[in-house]
Amino acid sequence: MDDHSQKKEEFLYPRSKYYGEFSLENLVFDANLQEFAQRISYLCSLENNGKISPEDAYNQIKSLWKQLKHSKKELLN
Repeated sequence: MDDHSQKKEEFLYPRSKYYGEFSLENLVFDANLQEFAQRISYLCSLENNGKISPEDAYNQIKSLWKQLKHSKKELLN
């Protein structure tokens, strides 16, 4: 990945450092949680600006929530 693409990726999908108790499972779940939050933010912005319907936003958020719950179940239980 070139420098421009990397900077664009960091801008669009910022990641925070993980400060919790380290384990591979915790680290992966944290990454999944950050991605969930970022996607929710984009969906809310799209819905607020009339680009997608409230129903579509709700359905996509519901799907993302199910994915996050599955991730938690697989990684942390």
